[in-house]
Amino acid sequence: MFKRLADSGKSVALTVDGRPVDCRAGDTVAAALLAAGVDRCRTTPVSGAPRGPYCLMGVCFDCLVTIDGVGSRQACLVPVREGMAVETQSGRREAGR
Repeated sequence: MFKRLADSGKSVALTVDGRPVDCRAGDTVAAALLAAGVDRCRTTPVSGAPRGPYCLMGVCFDCLVTIDGVGSRQACLVPVREGMAVETQSGRREAGR
């Protein structure tokens, strides 16, 4: 889906929905998801429509994911780090999570 213009940078391993994904140090979680071919981060609570990264600068909230057990994090604002566990969100987040 997306092609990198240059191949440089240290590789970082994380998991997305339990699946291992290699990405680059310095990427945001949203950029890593897009580069790995993950085109949706969440579904909407009412209609279940899929949502993916849109603005990539923290304005739209379409890239919400669960990161290391903390839900509704904006993937476009969080830099990747080694061992990070990312989960896509389905519908409304559970209370207390």
